[in-house]
Order: sequence, then C-alpha cells, then structure tokens
Amino acid sequence: MSSVLDRPPIIRGDHVFLRPSERADLPLFVRWFNDAEVLRNLAMHAPMSTAGEAAWFDRMLAAQGSTDYHFVICLLTDGRPIGTTGLHGIDLHNGSADFGIAIGEKAEWSKGFGTDAVCAICDFGFGELRLERISLHVYAG
Repeated sequence: MSSVLDRPPIIRGDHVFLRPSERADLPLFVRWFNDAEVLRNLAMHAPMSTAGEAAWFDRMLAAQGSTDYHFVICLLTDGRPIGTTGLHGIDLHNGSADFGIAIGEKAEWSKGFGTDAVCAICDFGFGELRLERISLHVYAG
C-alpha cells in the first residue's frame, strides 16, 4: 500500500506540505478547535461539535477551488497532520484573497512549521492562482 509520502507533495515547504482536507480529519479539527489556547487568535468563540464541523466540511467542499482553498498542514517527515490553512474569499477578478492558519498540535508550536506553511500557501496563491494580494486579519493582544 502506498502512502502520501510515496509521491512528492504538490504544495510544500521545507518542512511541511499542504493537502486537501478529508472527512476523516474532522475529529482532529474538533479536538484542535475545542482548545482555548488554539482558538486564542481565531475568530471562534463557542465550542465546536462534530455535527457542526461536518456541516462546515460540506460547505467547504462546495467552495473548494472556487472561492476557497482549505488545506491540512502535514509534516514532511512522517505525514502527520498538525494544523490547517487556507485561502478564503478568493476574488480572481481583483486578484485577492484572505488567509487563515492554525497549528492545532501545540507540541509543534514555535518550531517554524507555521512560517513554512505560510510560505507554501503564498507560493500557491501568488504562483498558481496568480493573486496580487493575500491579506490576514490580526487580533490585538
């Protein structure tokens, strides 16, 4: 049986690669996004249910490749998922998109994996999608 690491990832940095989200990832997302430390810099304030995340997943699939691209951040060393990132509200006419990222595995914080994922998704956005602007909303504090 082959694994994702048997073929070169399409979107990759030096230490991580980005792959599409799968329904099997939902338990990870629920665990990550029900942790107050992970949510500290995200625009989410209520607990997340598995049913709610499944509904989000269906909406995300409908938008994937048109107005949004959502990815799971995985380590190149072992393929283990550690977070999520994406481009949202993509406007190809004006060449713009919003960016989001979360490293859900707190043991992997402060190791440069987020920075590597930012570089990978910017390469994708500016290169593949030919965007001119990628913005990020930052919260004070």
